[in-house]
Amino acid sequence: MEPVLSVVIPAYNEANRLGSTLLRISDHLVRKRALYEILVVDDGSRDDTVEIAEGFGEQGVTVLRQPKNRGKGAAVRRGVLASRGSRILLSDADLSTPIEDLERLVPHLASAPLVLGSRSVSSSEITLRQPFYREFMGKTFNRIIRLAGVGGIRDTQCGFKLLDGEIARSLFAELITDGFAFDVELVWLARRAGHEVVEVGVHWHNSPDSRVHPIRDSLAMLREIVRFRLHHRK
Repeated sequence: MEPVLSVVIPAYNEANRLGSTLLRISDHLVRKRALYEILVVDDGSRDDTVEIAEGFGEQGVTVLRQPKNRGKGAAVRRGVLASRGSRILLSDADLSTPIEDLERLVPHLASAPLVLGSRSVSSSEITLRQPFYREFMGKTFNRIIRLAGVGGIRDTQCGFKLLDGEIARSLFAELITDGFAFDVELVWLARRAGHEVVEVGVHWHNSPDSRVHPIRDSLAMLREIVRFRLHHRK
């Protein structure tokens, strides 16, 4: 039987956090009696990420392995294109937004095939904030992406997103960004195709072990935005 929900989790050196995340997600979906699959995409990890994920095979987890580290966008793209569900949930391995917040997003999927979990709308609930410098850089980045043609969205970078499966697979087939700016390209592609995009407030608890470098990765994201805009002009 085909799954209704595909959960795609990109993972790079997540051995310390992934086990508890997979347990919480699978337990929640079993309680909800959901037909689901969980796709963990290992992005060239050098720790025990793969072994831990493979230990959850009986809980509906499939592991997809990237031969080398290519970036979050490449990992998510691999998972989405391999998914079978009519709905796709994107979730970070640290579960900064709890799986229970899926219920916040589901009602909006009927009117918008791309539902973004957001830390910046009034209905969001932040239990542990990012350091000041990360929040400042996030706001600066949002101003820049508005100049790149993605306006009206307050938080593209939250890792918790719900998508219509068929539409998501068609969008990711066009997506070229391998790094952290893939979220921006995804929104841009969705809007270009005429799809509605909505933001919904979620719970969010900052992970102190964030893999995003505030300066290096911000500059890389700017380069990625320029690259995908030039690419899609062809």
